[in-house]
Amino acid sequence: MGETLALPVLPLDDVVVLPGMVVPIRISGADASAEARAAVDAATTAANHQVLLVPRLDGKYAAVGTLAEIEQVGRLPGGERAAVVRGTKRVRIGTGTTGPGAALWVNATIADESPITERTRELAREYRALVTNILQTRGAWQMVDSVQQISDPSALADLAGYASYIDEKQKIWLLETADVTTRLEKLLEWGQAHLTELDVNETIAKDVKEGVEKQQREFLLRQQMAAIRKELAELDGKPATEQEDYRARVEAADLPEKVLKAALTEVDKLERTSEQSPEVGWIRTWLDTVLEIPWNERTEDSYDIKAAREILDADHAGLDDVKQRITEYLAVRKRRADRGLGVVGGRRSGAVLALTGPPGVGKTSLGESVARAMGRKFVRVALGGVRDEAEIRGHRRTYVGALPGRIVRAISEAGSMNPVVLLDEIDKVGSDYRGDPTAALLEVLDPAQNHTFRDHYLEVELDLSDVVFLATANVLESIPAPLLDRMELVQLDGYTEDEKVTIASDHLLPRQLDRAGLTSEDVKFEKPALHQLASEYTREAGVRQLERALARVLRKVTAKVALGDSELPVVVDQPSLKSYLGSPKNTPESAERTSVPGVATGLAVTGVGGDVLFIEASLAPKDTGASGVTLTGQLGDVMKESAQIALSYLRSHDDKAAALDGRGVHIHVPAGAVPKDGPSAGVTMTTALASLLSGRPVRSDVAMTGEISLTGRVLPIGGVKQKLLAAHRAGITTVLLPSRNEPDLDDVPESVREQLTVHLVSDVSEVLEHALSQENVAVVAA
Repeated sequence: MGETLALPVLPLDDVVVLPGMVVPIRISGADASAEARAAVDAATTAANHQVLLVPRLDGKYAAVGTLAEIEQVGRLPGGERAAVVRGTKRVRIGTGTTGPGAALWVNATIADESPITERTRELAREYRALVTNILQTRGAWQMVDSVQQISDPSALADLAGYASYIDEKQKIWLLETADVTTRLEKLLEWGQAHLTELDVNETIAKDVKEGVEKQQREFLLRQQMAAIRKELAELDGKPATEQEDYRARVEAADLPEKVLKAALTEVDKLERTSEQSPEVGWIRTWLDTVLEIPWNERTEDSYDIKAAREILDADHAGLDDVKQRITEYLAVRKRRADRGLGVVGGRRSGAVLALTGPPGVGKTSLGESVARAMGRKFVRVALGGVRDEAEIRGHRRTYVGALPGRIVRAISEAGSMNPVVLLDEIDKVGSDYRGDPTAALLEVLDPAQNHTFRDHYLEVELDLSDVVFLATANVLESIPAPLLDRMELVQLDGYTEDEKVTIASDHLLPRQLDRAGLTSEDVKFEKPALHQLASEYTREAGVRQLERALARVLRKVTAKVALGDSELPVVVDQPSLKSYLGSPKNTPESAERTSVPGVATGLAVTGVGGDVLFIEASLAPKDTGASGVTLTGQLGDVMKESAQIALSYLRSHDDKAAALDGRGVHIHVPAGAVPKDGPSAGVTMTTALASLLSGRPVRSDVAMTGEISLTGRVLPIGGVKQKLLAAHRAGITTVLLPSRNEPDLDDVPESVREQLTVHLVSDVSEVLEHALSQENVAVVAA
């Protein structure tokens, strides 16, 4: 006997599932049973996802069931939930047992298959011929090929589970009979009886005769129509039929050898297929799609490196990293072209760059600039919210309404095989039961594989190795590591105030003037007004809010002119900004927040760039009986642990920490509605607690970031550039960084470094020395 398994029982009242069959089982709605739902729930919680399908006839269970695997759980078009199960083996039902959930569990032993003899193989050949005859009689031609491909006699016999002329009792007998030879003998008997019944049925014979006569009439008429078209086409010099038209188009198109072979095969199939067959439409659509792809069209790259860099500089201020990378790419291409070097190892020199950074820094618009600088076509593929893997790889042609994936459609839209393809918002791709689109992108974005990319719809190789892929993302953490590993990361951390003013005067203001129906002579912005807009009215890593502020000012100017309250030209200066936008909303607040002991200024990185974070600490009075640590502000687990470490360090290293005995410590991180996590607030929490214990306020011009250890070491953190830019925007002049983050200072713009005093620290004592003021405001221990 075979292996014994403990399985949940799923009873079947209206169907018998034999090994090899794939059927859906409803687990919700009026037709679903609680037993089926309980069995599926129990199986999905198990590691192997196996369930025992047992037919039930007149309330009695069969002695043999089918071991099945749950392949998928989803929803039917009507909204009801269903599980798709695949039968694998016969099992004999034993004693009951226990298992999780509300399902009935039993011990089941896998039934041994009988040996295959020459007699068995002979019966299998006879049964295969019989089934083919029955299918042809019924007109089910699409099933004939599937039957012919089955070579295993047992699998061939179990195929009878789909037969409509075999009732449930007969199917249960087939399930309980392990001997393949016995099953085939009985199936031959039943099949021959059914075929005889078909032959003697006069109604069916009459319908078949009428159908044949109708097909013959249609065939003759179509032949006559084809002859007429042929004669007309010879006069006009055009192909005689649509099929011949496709053949001529395929042969005239300059297709690669393998693609040409596949296309001619489809044309042959089109010529052999009746016009009434639905396959005709599928074949035509496939051929049209293949002929629309620019297989041998390529644009010439612009090898004027200086002009390309000038285009990039003119379109975007800053962003030197990505500009330098594109310049390097073009320089290498030019060098190879000058030396007459072509494709290497079947691959060209395409690039895959991931542009990551906060919103509004120009990641998406950079793609068009890159394409213009390289002299290539540009196409944008929006991936935000995509959840279906077929959106990337395409749908199988067997599905109604099948289409190629977005990558193939982008190539067709661009009209060349070497465009710049922008994969926008790649970090917002989702995944569900329809697959994981990010996994499908692994081949697309791998330079070692994408020269042989296969779309499920086309099923021919497509060379993507000459495509420049640019992916944009706001948050790196949501991109799977294998996908991120295939891309070259370029971090865009935001703009300095001077860069924002340059962008506003060179790009944003001309665009908004045009949209408001104004000219540069009608409205002029003074540079100090632009600086105030960038620093006090908006505080962001990008420039979207700055552009909206400019648009709001211009709208108000236009409205005042229309009402007669003002005349053109208008000069917008600092004093007049308040009349247009009201009072500034982002004035420096560090001095006010840190004026009392127990408040420290930290630096953090969010999905929209760097930001300043205030951490507040307080002690409960001694007579309240409060104890322990209270943490508020929607802190994550890592941040909570940082607070515990800070408290433990101070208890072991600060003499004044005795004030903590018997008193509750409360640490709060505004804003309370925003979730926060990460280890980089460790030094800030320690400084806030030390300030509270010593009564010395934290200097208002100091901000800090770094992870701490129990021994007081300051450990390195990430996002240094974004954090320093945020400190600069907030008016901070002194920043405390872990000493091991010193190499990261090279990425910070020189204009920002000149205005910041950066102290590199390796121990908490150094942090407290720089951060705490000398004035003692209060003595908490007292």
